[in-house]
Amino acid sequence: MNFDIAQAVLWIFPLLLALVLHEVAHGWVANRLGDDTAARMGRLTLNPLAHIDPIGTLLMPGLLIMSGAPILFGYAKPVPVVWHNLRNPVRDMVYVAAAGPAMNLVLAVVCVLALRVMGEAAAYTPDIGGADIAVAQPLAIMLTFGVRLNVLLAVFNLIPVPPLDGGRVAVGLLPSGPAQALARVEPFGFMIVFLLLMSGVLWNVLGPIINAVIGMLSWLL
Repeated sequence: MNFDIAQAVLWIFPLLLALVLHEVAHGWVANRLGDDTAARMGRLTLNPLAHIDPIGTLLMPGLLIMSGAPILFGYAKPVPVVWHNLRNPVRDMVYVAAAGPAMNLVLAVVCVLALRVMGEAAAYTPDIGGADIAVAQPLAIMLTFGVRLNVLLAVFNLIPVPPLDGGRVAVGLLPSGPAQALARVEPFGFMIVFLLLMSGVLWNVLGPIINAVIGMLSWLL
């Protein structure tokens, strides 16, 4: 077991921010498009306690950190969306589903730009002291984790298997017949994704995509 409590602490804030804002984005877009369910249930808040899922937000990331896993993954409690409350249910569900991954990509860009600002500030401050380094180094590590986490969450959630966001987007975009067939997969979606993860097949596909996105973002540095 390779458990580093200092690293775990640095992971916690970026992970919570990524998961919370992902869900808030879903609820905010749904609210704008006619479904105020998430707003009425108090889910349009940055308070992580409203979004924590005991398994996905606490247990799974904790076990991954303590086991020294090469990646960190988790999920928050999904925000409730009543699709028939939306003004145009089929079209609007695409927007609602896409909002979560889009938010993660925005957060990844923000983290990269913050790293760039820190790098430029350090370049113009050659006499930076020990106290400044003590603050800047952990912040840089958190921002780096933030880039990786948000790209991972965005790409993973865009897998076109419901109930993942990509699956809901695909259901909204496909013609009626294929859309209905894909929608029927939803009760087994997580099992399918889990089996693909365990087999290693999914990471063989997602890994290059994640690295390519991070590579494009690093160009901003």
